[in-house]
Parts: sequence; structure tokens; C-alpha cells
Amino acid sequence: MTVLHHRTDGAGSAPPLVLGPSLGTSLSVWEPQAAALARGRQVIRYDLPGHGRSPAGLLPAFATVGDIAGLVLALADRLGIDRFAYAGISLGGAVGTWLAVNHPDRVTSLMLICTSARFGEPEGWRERARLVRTEGIASVADTAGGRWFTPSFVDDPAAQALVADLRATDPTAYAASCDALAAFDLRAELSRITAPTLVVAGREDLATPVDHARLLADRIPGASLTEVAHAAHLAPVERPAAVLAALRSHLDSHGETRDTTVPGDDGSRYAAGMAVRRAVLGDAHVDRAISRTTEFTSVFQDFITRYAWGEVWTRPGLSRTTRRCMTMTAMIANGHHEELAMHIRAALEDGLTPADIQEVLLQSAIYCGVPAANTAFAIAGKVLAEQEN
Repeated sequence: MTVLHHRTDGAGSAPPLVLGPSLGTSLSVWEPQAAALARGRQVIRYDLPGHGRSPAGLLPAFATVGDIAGLVLALADRLGIDRFAYAGISLGGAVGTWLAVNHPDRVTSLMLICTSARFGEPEGWRERARLVRTEGIASVADTAGGRWFTPSFVDDPAAQALVADLRATDPTAYAASCDALAAFDLRAELSRITAPTLVVAGREDLATPVDHARLLADRIPGASLTEVAHAAHLAPVERPAAVLAALRSHLDSHGETRDTTVPGDDGSRYAAGMAVRRAVLGDAHVDRAISRTTEFTSVFQDFITRYAWGEVWTRPGLSRTTRRCMTMTAMIANGHHEELAMHIRAALEDGLTPADIQEVLLQSAIYCGVPAANTAFAIAGKVLAEQEN
């Protein structure tokens, strides 16, 4: 049986995370987050039928979102994956919602990005399907940028690359996907979802407005909602760091990472510590530190890798984002300015936003002192300026 085209990143032994794309895009829509999410997870991205490299013939006539979800389950079965976390954008989010409602035993955690339980009036989707069938994919590709992005981002190379993705999409499969969205309505079934759920909305999303996200969050038991400023329908592309931070926080808080226990021996602690150290600080920094190690300092490098990174940072009690924030506060309080700059740099590269850093520094002003926070703001300002250049 032919399965959806897919790409897998990360260790095969790590907890699996399936990423579903939006209508008209390939799996590359997840490129801004894929590498970071694959640290500690097995990330599987797939192409919708007729999108990217998935055959259009996988989608039958009069297909439903449930049919697409069935293809995702078939892919998971082929990969030997029984249970998985799932994150999806727009149509990819609808697929995840359907799976969580109809196959709760397969979905361990759910992240719904710029999506809906019902995508507006059915006739609008049927009209779009008719338009593509008669006039081709260019009839929707020419205006896609305005639907997907805010005006200030529409000419960005990342935005243009995704519009090019759409132009390469099979028109028959695209039209069939539109018909599937026309028939999709799970509003009455959202209360059946048992997986821990995060809903992410772009505040300037016209395709699936914030009200759609709030309905999902209100009706799915225990769901949380994150609204991303200055983002339209493809928020993971337009505001990649903000979306990544929300996803990682949700996944970490629900145990969707590889390391859930503290390693029990020195060798295991060192290996686990080095993996976390690289994930937190980045390969470049760790490689520099290792290259400067001498016979005299090697004992200390071994000590901090096993003890700080292998015993404390690997503990399951706090999310990695929380530990980052606590560490920055400690650096501020103790005046470790070079280390503070290093941790701010690493946090930004790993998905924390400047607004997140700002909140940490404001909190430190109360508990570490205004002069310490004043210096910290100056340091953070220099790091942010570096990132912009």
C-alpha cells in the first residue's frame, strides 16, 4: 500500500510527534520548528495527498477529513507507531481533531494551530473547489499570500516559497480537500477529546479567526489557548519562535520528551547531560567549550556535564522553558553577565521570544533588584541587536 510521503527527524526511540500541514502547503511549512522539536522527539512530517510528494490518487472521490486521517493512521502503522502526539495547521489541525475524537487511544497530546471545528459555510469551499477544477490552481495561488500572511510579511521569502508550494499542488487533490473541508463539522463532538490540548491562534488570521480558536479551547476539556500577535493564518511561518515556544512548553509539560527519568550511573548521566547541554546551549557553544578543555579543566567539564546537565536538567518535574527562565534569573541575581548573555542567546534560538525574555527581566527587577535588572536589560538589548544583524 502506498502511504503519504513523509520525513522523519530525531531518534526513532524518542516519543513520536506527527506534524500535519495546511491546505496548499507541503511538509516544508513546518521547517521553522522541525529541528528544534526533534530534540528529544521523533518528528514525522507528512504531505497531504496531491501536495508535495504525496500521490494525488491517495484521496478518493468525495473524500472526507476522516479519509485523510485514515491515511495518517496508515502511515503511523507502517512506521510501527501506536500512540503519538499530533500538531496540525488548518486542514492538518482538522485531521488531528478528527483523530482525537475518533481514535483517542492513538493521540497522546494534541496541538491545533490556526484551525477550526467548522471552516465557515460549506458553499464557500464548494465554490473554491469548482473554481480550481475549472480554472486551475493559479486561480487560488494568486491570492494565497493575502489569505495566509499579514501585509508586512507577504513578500518575505518564506511566504513566497509556500505560495510556490501551492502552485505545484495537484488541482484535483486540492479541490477534493476543499470538498472535505466543506463537509467538516466537529463542533458537537469536541467534548469527547481526552488528549491534553493546546490551541494556537494568529490574532490577524482571517481564514480561521480567533473566535474559532476560542470555541475549540472552550469546548475541548482542559484545553489551553495561545494567541500569537502579528500573525495571520500560517502563524508557524510568520511567527516561528512564538509558535515553537508554545508547542515545546505544551509537549514538555505533558511528558512528550525522551528523558523522563534521571539516569542512574555516571556513564548514562554524562551521555544524557551532554545531549541536554547541546539542546539547551546549542552545538556551536558546546563544541567551543569542549575544544578549550585541557587536562586540568577536564575534570570540571565532566563534573558539570554529569551533575548540572545529567542530573538536574534531565529531571521531569519542570519544563525546559521553566528551567531556562529560572537560570536566567539566577544569572541576574549573581551578576554572571557573560553566562546571562549566553543563556539569553540560546533561549532565543530555542524558541523563547523577546517578550518572554522581557517578562523574566521584569520579574527579576522585583526579586533581584532594579540595578541588577537594569544591567540585564542592557545585556539582553545587545543580544537582540546581534540577532537582528
